[in-house]
Amino acid sequence: MIKISQIKVSLDKICQKAPAELVKKGIIGEEEKQLVRRAAAKQLHIREEEMKEFQILRRSMDARKKHQMQYIYQVVFQIPHEEKVLRRYGKNDAVIWKGFGNGAAKESEKEAVNAASVPDIGQRKRPVIVGMGPAGLFAALELAEHGAAPLVLERGCEVEKRRKKVSRFWDTGELDENCNVQFGEGGAGTFSDGKLNTLVKDPTGRGRRVMETFVRFGAPEEILYLQKPHIGTDLLGQVVRNIREHIRELGGEVLFETQFLRAIWQEDTLEEIVYLRNGREEHLECDTLILATGHSARDTVKTLYDSGILMEAKPFAVGVRVEHPQEMIGRNQYGDLYEKLPTADYKLTYNTGEKRGVYSFCMCPGGYIVNASSEKGRLAVNGMSNHARDGRNANSAIVVTVDPSDFGGRDPLAGIAFQRKWEEAAYKAGQGKIPVQLFGDFCAGRKSTGLGQVIPSIKGQYALANVREVIPGFVGDAIEEGFGAFDRRIHGFAREDAVLAGIESRTSSPVRICRDESLQANIRGIYPCGEGAGYAGGITSAAMDGIRVAESLIK
Repeated sequence: MIKISQIKVSLDKICQKAPAELVKKGIIGEEEKQLVRRAAAKQLHIREEEMKEFQILRRSMDARKKHQMQYIYQVVFQIPHEEKVLRRYGKNDAVIWKGFGNGAAKESEKEAVNAASVPDIGQRKRPVIVGMGPAGLFAALELAEHGAAPLVLERGCEVEKRRKKVSRFWDTGELDENCNVQFGEGGAGTFSDGKLNTLVKDPTGRGRRVMETFVRFGAPEEILYLQKPHIGTDLLGQVVRNIREHIRELGGEVLFETQFLRAIWQEDTLEEIVYLRNGREEHLECDTLILATGHSARDTVKTLYDSGILMEAKPFAVGVRVEHPQEMIGRNQYGDLYEKLPTADYKLTYNTGEKRGVYSFCMCPGGYIVNASSEKGRLAVNGMSNHARDGRNANSAIVVTVDPSDFGGRDPLAGIAFQRKWEEAAYKAGQGKIPVQLFGDFCAGRKSTGLGQVIPSIKGQYALANVREVIPGFVGDAIEEGFGAFDRRIHGFAREDAVLAGIESRTSSPVRICRDESLQANIRGIYPCGEGAGYAGGITSAAMDGIRVAESLIK
């Protein structure tokens, strides 16, 4: 098969030929597929009828010239005399492709996984996974499908019960510290739009497998080809539930409202774990423990550190959430076509004069800012969108990089203390509610006393405050400078009535649990995994790391 990139089709042509409802939703229909097929045939100087099993792998948008906007595609197909066609075409953006799905994986690696024998896995004690976010979920699925019958411990609730607890928190401020936006089935990603884009390179094909797995369990098929795929908070819960039930069907076990407490080892080898269930401590013999706790399990991290698990501080980012009218973003990004195209997003980066990185993070088109707190007396925010992304506002985190020198040097837990300090300031500033402020007042350093034309779309109670006081001074200065640069790219970004909310402090884990080439910690049998362990940043990369750790056990 041939895989070829840089197939271009103008948006005007697509809008003329394809059904308007599909164009608006970003779904590739037969009309668009035919346009792409025709463009690929023309580019290769071949006949369309020669192309078999034609499939679009990826679609991205080039909107740099508003009067010449176009989609750019990566496609794959079969054709007679492939080598001859490639020689004529040249090696630029065209390669022989080995197949779909995990076809990009190295053959040696695929063989190693496929040759794994279930009896070899069964000779070990049952593998235990702590946490059922993306890393834990995909590690459990991989192990279950290879006959290992994993046991998953999740301190939060199953997604159905979790939704009710989160909604009650947003309505009343009544926080369950074990089941909230951070903890529970699906992890933090369940309430953050289900964005699946990642910057992680994918030579093994694990990223493609993650997408295909989501589709297999109910996600929309368009995530397979969109440049920035997303599922949506409203759909992701059911997808996660379907994966959980499949794990159980294969012999795996999932225990909700069950908190991992500690690991016990002898001579640097894991022997036993202790967990809390129904108010009682229970002990379990264990020689394989996957730690996929997520970036907010601070109590677990401290317990592990105090017990002797090696860790190190790592950089992360903190900042605020900003809201603008979605229409403003759409007009800036797509011009007159904005109403016909999928809800517009953006990605912005800037380096300040002080060499601080400022960038947008977890951008939520047509979405909501949410109260994402997990500890009483502390407040953190996040963003989410439903699948339709049809809310009135766009929101994104605007964050600034911080490194260990900013929060206490080399102490592995200093980053957690840094987060907590500013989350406490945010809680106090809003008296338990999300503190919000207009950007004009943010620059002036004064508390806002009213709103402008931008009406907040927020899940949870909010209060007017001085958001500048809930973030470090150097972060506030960098954000103000960054807004000026961003306004040159998106007109109106620095409008005075843009709504800021703080604090966005959970962008990634401030700690990395050290692991070696075998993916184990300094205690044999313990496998740090995913975002909480410092090896991922988002749903897709965390799921990929979960698969990677599971594969290492299967081998």
